[in-house]
Amino acid sequence: MTVLILTSEEDVTADMVVLRLHEAGVPVVRLDPADLTSGVALSGEYVQGVSRGHLSVNGRLVSVNGLRSIWLRRPGAAAARAAQPSAWLTEESEQALYGMLRGTEARWMNHPDAARGARHKPWQLRLAQQSGLAVPATLITTFPQAARDFAERFPDLVVKPVSGAHPQEPPRAVPTSRVAPDTDFAAVAFGPTLLQRRVAKRADIRLTVVGDRLLAARKPVSPDAHPDDVDVRFAPSDSPWQEAQVPPRVAEAVHTYMKDAGLAYGAFDFAEDADGIWWFLECNQSGQFGFVEMDTGQPIAETIAGWLAHGSDRCRSYADRGRSTTP
Repeated sequence: MTVLILTSEEDVTADMVVLRLHEAGVPVVRLDPADLTSGVALSGEYVQGVSRGHLSVNGRLVSVNGLRSIWLRRPGAAAARAAQPSAWLTEESEQALYGMLRGTEARWMNHPDAARGARHKPWQLRLAQQSGLAVPATLITTFPQAARDFAERFPDLVVKPVSGAHPQEPPRAVPTSRVAPDTDFAAVAFGPTLLQRRVAKRADIRLTVVGDRLLAARKPVSPDAHPDDVDVRFAPSDSPWQEAQVPPRVAEAVHTYMKDAGLAYGAFDFAEDADGIWWFLECNQSGQFGFVEMDTGQPIAETIAGWLAHGSDRCRSYADRGRSTTP
C-alpha cells in the first residue's frame, strides 16, 4: 500500500520523510494539489455500491483505495497552476480531490477537518486551558479600551498576529513584539489584536508530537538577552536546540490536547520560565521540524515515516474518532 503526501514542490521538510520512506521500502507518492489538471489527474467512480478512484501523478497511476496513509503537509490551492486557473476551478478541484480521499480507509496526518480547526489561535488557547496546560494571560480584541484595561492589569505585554499571516505579498513571518509602555491602543479598532502577558523565559521549547511520541527540544536564552527579543525566530542566539525531557504533567496535557483536537501531528511552542513552568504559546498542526532534527539528532522524520507506514495503536485518525464517539 502507498503513502500519499500532499505538499508543495519545494518542501525540504517533506523531503526528509520521503527519504526515510524510500529507505524502508514503503511506496510513496507526493503531489501538490496545485498541479491538478497540469501534471496531476484524478478519476473516481461510484457504481452499484462500489467506489474506486485513481490519481495520476506525472504518469504514475495510483489507486485511491490502495492508500495506507495521507500526510496533509503544506499543499497548494487546488489547480492553482492550471492552464486557466480560477476560483471556480479551485473549488471544483478541491471538492473532487479531498472528497475522494475522505472516502478512503487511509489514516490522516492530519485529517482536513482537524487541520482546519486547529489553525485558529483562540480555539487553541481555550483547548490548551481545558487540557491542563499553562496559558499566559491573553486578550484578543478590537476594543481599544479593553486593550488599555488589559495593559493596566498586565503591564508587560507582547503583541502577535491572530492568524500568523503577513498582510503583504509575498508572505513573510511576523515577529512577536514587545508592547511599549506608552502604547495608546487606538489602532486596535482597525483589526483583531492579540495581546499576551510576556513570559520572562529562560528557554524556548519546541515539542514535536507524532502520534503518541513526544520529541522535545530546548533552546536556552542567554542571561544577557534583551527583554525585547521575545521571538526565538528572530532573537540573536548562539545556543543550539538541545534534546529535553517533557515534564509528566505537560506530557499528559499534550496527549489530551492532541486527542481532543483529533491531531496525529503537532508542533507545540512553549516558553519556560525561571520556575520551570512550560507556558503554552501555540500548536502548529503542520509545523517545521528539520531545524530541530539537525541540532538535536532526534529521529523526527523517521518517526513520521514510521507512523505513515505503520500507524499507531493508540493514535486514531480524525475520521475514526468521529465514528467511535457516542452522540
